[in-house]
Amino acid sequence: MSSVQVINLAQKFSLFNDHWKPRITGEINDSYVKIAKIKGEFVWHHHDHEDELFLVVKGKLLIRLQDQDLWLNEGEFVVIPRGVEHKPVAEEEVQILLLEPKTTLNTGNVQNERTVDAEWI
Repeated sequence: MSSVQVINLAQKFSLFNDHWKPRITGEINDSYVKIAKIKGEFVWHHHDHEDELFLVVKGKLLIRLQDQDLWLNEGEFVVIPRGVEHKPVAEEEVQILLLEPKTTLNTGNVQNERTVDAEWI
């Protein structure tokens, strides 16, 4: 029996409505493929040891850096290198896919009420 599966992102996104709580949809090597719905502003943070890929599936995402603002439209992605302070902002709901090492904490170097452990969906 094969463990290879096709993942339908629209179907996975339909299973939840909360914001800023990533769900794990797959794994590749030592990384997770996560999805999340986001709306509003997140916290300034960085990841000491992990790079982080943000892919916009639906909507328009702003990622603030200390020295510039990055706007991502549907189908666009950016890799935030480890150590780079960033703050995701979504004026309207945005659906994103994240590719990041399994050790990545969603709030990076910050621990607060937004810090969550990702669950499989």
